[in-house]
Amino acid sequence: MKPFPVLLSLQVLAQGLFDEHLTDPSTPLAGVVRSVKETLSSQFVENCKGVVQRLTLQEHKMVWNRTTHLWNDYEKVIHQRTNTAPFDLAPAEDSAGVTVRVMKPLEATELSLETVYEKFHPSVQSFTDVIGHYISGERPKGIQETEQMLKVGTALTGVGELVLDNATIKLQPPKQGMPYYLSSLDFESLLQKQESGVRFWKILTVIFGVATCAILFFLLRRQYRQRRERQRLRQMQEEFRQAQERLASAEGGEALKNACVVCLSSTKSCVFLECGHVCSCHECYQALPEPKKCPICRQGITRMVPLYNS
Repeated sequence: MKPFPVLLSLQVLAQGLFDEHLTDPSTPLAGVVRSVKETLSSQFVENCKGVVQRLTLQEHKMVWNRTTHLWNDYEKVIHQRTNTAPFDLAPAEDSAGVTVRVMKPLEATELSLETVYEKFHPSVQSFTDVIGHYISGERPKGIQETEQMLKVGTALTGVGELVLDNATIKLQPPKQGMPYYLSSLDFESLLQKQESGVRFWKILTVIFGVATCAILFFLLRRQYRQRRERQRLRQMQEEFRQAQERLASAEGGEALKNACVVCLSSTKSCVFLECGHVCSCHECYQALPEPKKCPICRQGITRMVPLYNS
């Protein structure tokens, strides 16, 4: 098998592959579905032929949410079967031309299937079943039966890798991990859809990036303020220790024992409750910032009792 020297992507699709020389690989690959051998017949719709058939049984029920105390809809696929038949993409005209064999259609990121049959079978419940469902927290609603098909004659736009196998041109999933599409949209609509998706993720990335930067800024700002507060507290403690040493050396231990721990000049005249510390004069107590806290243990001051020395 010899790889064809063109890799189709969202920017480079192939359409003009229906000439004998494959000389224009830069335009979209578009054609109509044509079966190679046998076709698949719909199980429910007469004279409905296709090359891909998907049968799905989906259960619908209500589930009780213990957090929100509400009944929520719940859907679950209980059975799904997909049948395929080999098919080509052929020119839209009936004239003879080069066709492209589509390989592994189920691996396509976007495979456009048409819903040809859909029926909902509601569940039949007795009174006992209803009581049991309320107790268990699950209320079955019914089973939905769906049939989807890729009909013969459907116009498709193909995005993938082209290979030349003897005299057969094949469209298959790219080996480099690029997307593989079989869409009923035309090239321009498919391109706009992918660009809008990319644009959405870009905007979402920018929003999350800005939000992350804002959160980091506020966290760093709070850390900086806490660090500044700790430095200021250590500086005040150092100044207090130095003032205590100077006072002890100048006036002796008795004067230091009765001096206000804030100003180191006035005599202690306040009892702080509930901690019981006697450590401040009345002027320094009035100057304490709100909420007032004991300078010794940092416990909140609920009441101050004046202390009178006789």
